Amino acid sequence: MLQRPPDLSELMRAATAGDAISYRQVLQALAAWLRPIVQRGLYRAGRGPEDVEDIVQETLLAVHLKRHTWDAREPLEPWVRAIAHHKLVDMLRRRGFHQHLPIEDYFDRLAAQPDASTNATTSDMLSILTPAARQIVESVSMEGRSAREVGDRLGMSEGAVRVALHRALRRLAAAYKRGEA
Repeated sequence: MLQRPPDLSELMRAATAGDAISYRQVLQALAAWLRPIVQRGLYRAGRGPEDVEDIVQETLLAVHLKRHTWDAREPLEPWVRAIAHHKLVDMLRRRGFHQHLPIEDYFDRLAAQPDASTNATTSDMLSILTPAARQIVESVSMEGRSAREVGDRLGMSEGAVRVALHRALRRLAAAYKRGEA
């Protein structure tokens, strides 16, 4: 379990009033506290610790640049934690998600070409749906049409199409789990 930092709010208040020593102490304490938090966030995202220091430094820079937005009546920790979270998410978005799996481990599960049996299985699965739900699933999920296009064609709103699609997919997933499809 990660430890909470000592309450740095008083030091930050002194720092914003111009006390340079307090400001240095706040930044040092925050850096030490943030490292394991950022490392855990990277681990949860399937990343190694190589970006921890960059994210911590970006967070500290953001704290420095935006310190005037911190409400001194509030504790400092949640504000800094939110900044660190956003910096972590920004880094993950910049780098993209890449998971490398050796294809040899999954080769037996991969089909070289979809065949008629695959189409028959899909058709069998969709047969548990109402005709309207089936048409929505086929149009959106299989043909790649937008919810707006399908809604215009079926006389439904875009939102109604999305709701119907969600319900149909949920029904298919439940049927698959039960072994019905």
